[in-house]
Amino acid sequence: MSAVLTPARSHTRAAGVMELPGDPLLVVKDLITLRRLVGLYPPDHPLIEEKLRELDSTVHRRLEQAPSLQLDVVRGDVHIDGDAYRHESRSSAHLISELTELGIHSIRIEAGVTAAELRATAEFLWQFDGQHGGDAVRERLSRAGVQHVTLGRIVPLDTKWPTRAWPDAPTGPIDPAYEEALVMAQEAFHRVSSGGDLDANAVRDTVQLLVRRVASSNAALGHVLAVKQYENLTWSHSVNVAMLSLLIGRQIGLDGQMIVALVEAALLHDIGKTRVPLEVVQKPGALDRSERKLIEAHATYGGEILAGTAGLRPLTPTVALEHHRSIVGGGYPDLGAGVIPHAMSQIVSVADVYEALTAARSYKDPTPPERACVILARIAGEQLNASLVKAFVSTITFFPIGSFVRTNRDEIGVVVRTSADDPLRPVIALLRDDLSAVVTEIDLAGSDGASRHVVETVPPPAGAPNLRDLLDAPNPL
Repeated sequence: MSAVLTPARSHTRAAGVMELPGDPLLVVKDLITLRRLVGLYPPDHPLIEEKLRELDSTVHRRLEQAPSLQLDVVRGDVHIDGDAYRHESRSSAHLISELTELGIHSIRIEAGVTAAELRATAEFLWQFDGQHGGDAVRERLSRAGVQHVTLGRIVPLDTKWPTRAWPDAPTGPIDPAYEEALVMAQEAFHRVSSGGDLDANAVRDTVQLLVRRVASSNAALGHVLAVKQYENLTWSHSVNVAMLSLLIGRQIGLDGQMIVALVEAALLHDIGKTRVPLEVVQKPGALDRSERKLIEAHATYGGEILAGTAGLRPLTPTVALEHHRSIVGGGYPDLGAGVIPHAMSQIVSVADVYEALTAARSYKDPTPPERACVILARIAGEQLNASLVKAFVSTITFFPIGSFVRTNRDEIGVVVRTSADDPLRPVIALLRDDLSAVVTEIDLAGSDGASRHVVETVPPPAGAPNLRDLLDAPNPL
């Protein structure tokens, strides 16, 4: 969904939490109360004048702290200047409901607003019939002398963006341990998105499954590393990032306990997206400024959720907070000038970028692994840690295990083994012309592969053997 209104500028603390004092819903409470009064009493009634003074005072106290105030109601949740605001009282919920039943989901008030404009806005709301079409709300407010208040609604996603319907998860036969991990992660994320608490014991079981079983399965790693022909929802993305982070951790020599801590942090790095409307997370196109703020808030939300969950490892909340921070101190959330993310956060960042690139989206096809590696190299040293990018690419290579590839002879094969010493020349299982079976294995770095080289990665062709049948040898990585 996208808001009609232009969002206010952010005024947050380092971690993105609202600093503005007082109850931000007081503006709405006073405005709705004033709306009722102007509809019930004569224009000069003292109750109207009293409530107008209260509203004017409340608005200007908040505008002393920021040049504008914006309130958005998205799926019943209130967002103040893009940050979620929890309202617990029934009276607050009733006022929000009264506003949205009018078809108003967004209110923006800018510096310079006068008491006369606030009164005219209340009068407009009393007379408003909920119809946004035809004579635009903005024009009607303008005719009433309102220049510093904007009202709007949250409208469905536009459909001008080219979209493609991808599956929500891997299809076809997949490694049983990997499938089990996906189910466990989905349940954990669904529990949190439904308002429940994160189950640390379930997280611990999922981490052990990933470390002990999924990491030893070539077929599972093939699903994680290769081109993904599905829309990678948050829980499947998180499982994949956990496995990619594990590969980096092993490559740089982390011990067993650090690997477990890393996998837990990577698995939960995006848990904050459970507080972001799904319509925004999956929007098929560019986000507007208000939606961008909602998405960026997921890092702060994640840190808050994990810091409040007993039984997790100490760095897990830190990684959720920092995984969109760059190694030069940029990115989000703003943690202060020159603040560099923890080394574990830097590992997860590399895995996160690669996984996002190689996943399908409704508005784009997945990026082939070889191109994704080039993109990682391009942003290494500025956004990502260059040493970790090098370690990662050395581990997975440009044509990772499980990738379907085309050779210079127009043959189709599957990468079954890789070599850090020669990342462009893996061992491939060549398929028959009808793709139904393997003809032979060829080591492109050996003598039998001297006249062959990989041209590109291709999507898994129809009729090809599944990865479970091709990649059942011990893990070469």
